[in-house]
Amino acid sequence: MFLGSHTITMDGKGRLAIPAKIRDALMSACEGRLVITAHTEERCLLVYPEPQWLDLLPKIEALPNIHRKARLAQRLLLGYATPLEMDGNGRVLLPQPLRDYADLEKKLLLVGQGKKLELWSESGWFDWLGAAGEGDMPEEMLSLSL
Repeated sequence: MFLGSHTITMDGKGRLAIPAKIRDALMSACEGRLVITAHTEERCLLVYPEPQWLDLLPKIEALPNIHRKARLAQRLLLGYATPLEMDGNGRVLLPQPLRDYADLEKKLLLVGQGKKLELWSESGWFDWLGAAGEGDMPEEMLSLSL
């Protein structure tokens, strides 16, 4: 399970080193084989251990493409899906189209989301947090028992 947030740096070639704690979990879960794709609602990337992605793939393919939002989700999730493998130093090279989609800069934030991770530009994350704080919390969240 992936929890917490980690600040990381991407070099000029688009390489980033996965933090040791996350790297160890990814090695256990998938031997460092990942699938990274576009988030369908935010300007960030989704990072899946390969087995999690393979479980999700049939659900994405089964979306009814007669619906506009389902087509958009398929196009983003499948169109940007990129299999990557961590190198011996726990680094991955993000292709330019993924970097462009999420407006990734040098400073990044890797945010745990249970079975997957989100990869944000640091500025994008803080912009999102600011905007999220301006809205009302959905009523179902107010009654959530933690």
